[in-house]
Amino acid sequence: MPQYVYTAMDANGKEQKGKREAASEEEVSIFLKGQGLFPTSIKLADKAALKAQQAAKKKAAEKAAGGPGKKKAASGFNMNLSLGPAVIKPTDLTVLTRQLAILLDAGLPLIRSLKTLSRQASNPVVKKTLQETADTVEAGATFSEALAQHPKSFDKLYLNMVRAGEAAGKLELILSRLATFREKAQKIQGKVKSAMVYPSIVITIAILITSGLMIFIVPKFEKTFTELLEGDPLPGLTQFVMGISKFMINNVAYLVPGIIGFIILFKIILKIPFLRFYIDWVKYNIPLIGPIVSRTAISKFSRTLGTLMGSGVPILNALNIVKETSGNEVVAQAIQKVYDAVKEGEPMAAPLSATKIFPEMVISMIEVGEETGKLPEMLDKIADTYDEEVDNAVAALTSMIEPIMMVGLAVVIGGIVIALFMPMIKIIERLGA
Repeated sequence: MPQYVYTAMDANGKEQKGKREAASEEEVSIFLKGQGLFPTSIKLADKAALKAQQAAKKKAAEKAAGGPGKKKAASGFNMNLSLGPAVIKPTDLTVLTRQLAILLDAGLPLIRSLKTLSRQASNPVVKKTLQETADTVEAGATFSEALAQHPKSFDKLYLNMVRAGEAAGKLELILSRLATFREKAQKIQGKVKSAMVYPSIVITIAILITSGLMIFIVPKFEKTFTELLEGDPLPGLTQFVMGISKFMINNVAYLVPGIIGFIILFKIILKIPFLRFYIDWVKYNIPLIGPIVSRTAISKFSRTLGTLMGSGVPILNALNIVKETSGNEVVAQAIQKVYDAVKEGEPMAAPLSATKIFPEMVISMIEVGEETGKLPEMLDKIADTYDEEVDNAVAALTSMIEPIMMVGLAVVIGGIVIALFMPMIKIIERLGA
């Protein structure tokens, strides 16, 4: 019987390693589950056997793709230009997760469920990914191992919840919970994004109109003023507007590349951790937008951690996943401090309070959850509460943005109009005299 080496975590999040003889990885996983452990890695101890297993999985993947090195012929407009690995869109993944949970709950085997969804999928990326996953599972891999071959589509949160479902023998329940989690997360993200659509459109149109005035209209007035005023100095505001107009005309060829370059530079900066921290800190504390950012971050933290812990993922592993999927460096660094404290045996409430980014109400509810042993349920309640607060903050921002934009546009357009009107008063006075 082959020997497997495993890495697992106990209920306190401490890592344990060992070896065990078993007929399959699933048998080792069942054994560890019976010991109250959560397996994070199970591999064959015999290197030759491990290579043979990996070769079998590779062969199955090649078979699904149509054979080793085989490529589809490209012709005419059907040429397939691929710039990277195919990725399942978040909305498609949510629907797929819900459908898979329903099929498994109805009693269909995993492989049959995957193939059924693959046949029904209209999206070629979803169809291909499901078929490859089904073939890999059929070759002997676990579902989580098969999903891990598509890291761009299935993140660490998704994989760890699937592993927890496999270990507990409740994959359909975990997938249903994961689908619910994703639906709620996408709902709140959609509300925030939709609130930004109207201001973005108005600001874009305002920039285009203002640029058109400065490049095409203002220069014509400047020529007229120079001829009619016969050398008299223009008012200060008019000179300021004329100066901006000249700058834009002289540099119009550099404006678009400059904007594109700025966007690229900003994206590069976002990849540098310590700079991203300061940018996220500004977003977290800026008026109007800050409350939405902070409430969204707290909701995401609570929802993700509650879902993971409720699915059986150990708290240390769950905190690590939450940190990596937070999307906010300020929150990520705060969670790291909580992780370090919990690893030393401390409860979560005290280190969370020390970070100064979580409100006292959240700290109190988490403390109650820890004391009563119902932390996952309490985290879900916190997430629901803050989802409502995000809704209210978005509504308040939307109601405030419209008058602010109107005032801003009035100041800009009105300033240009006044700057052009002031020299005309002098011209009218001169003509009247």
